[in-house]
Amino acid sequence: MDYNSTREKLIMPEYGRNIQRMIRHATQIADRDERNLCARTILKTMLILFPDIKEEENFEQKLWDHMAIMSDYKLDVDTPYPVPQPEDQQQHPAKLPYYNHDIRLKHYGHIVEDMIDKAKQTDDPEQRKALIESIANFMKKSLLALNKAFATDERRFSDIMKLANNEIEIDDTYHTADITEAQMLNLQASAKPGKKKKKKNKQKNTAAGTNGNIF
Repeated sequence: MDYNSTREKLIMPEYGRNIQRMIRHATQIADRDERNLCARTILKTMLILFPDIKEEENFEQKLWDHMAIMSDYKLDVDTPYPVPQPEDQQQHPAKLPYYNHDIRLKHYGHIVEDMIDKAKQTDDPEQRKALIESIANFMKKSLLALNKAFATDERRFSDIMKLANNEIEIDDTYHTADITEAQMLNLQASAKPGKKKKKKNKQKNTAAGTNGNIF
């Protein structure tokens, strides 16, 4: 029996074994003109198998590059594009920096801490007060989406002072905007999209049942 495990390893499995065999055959053609003709025929075959690739940018160059890769960089033909080299494939993309910030109150996120730091650096008292109240309003919406009992002015302003290391003075004149009951319900519903969707589907099924046979 002939099993795939005993066959030649597919370099790019998405093209299949026959395309790889055709490219291997092209590398063994001695005459350069005939080898060029064979390579272009293979490229046309790849286009037939994958017509959607035409929608991609520089799709012809990608196909030529893929042929070179599948030939183990042994296909010596005249191409309109630079021939890729093995070392190009061994290069790894630069590692993305990971935000490793120590968030003290994770339910607010690091953005709230950054805004509080900006407030600490604001010299104008009126402007600093307006900024702190805006931050408290933002925190209020976040807390309402989790638990109504948490969304008190005392808690939020206490959290702001904690995150500011008590470097901000907050008195009784500070307040947040009132949020209506409807706004609160919308915030709580947005935090539970799965349950809302399930209810909608249940209503849809009930309506279909009352209308008789749906087929």
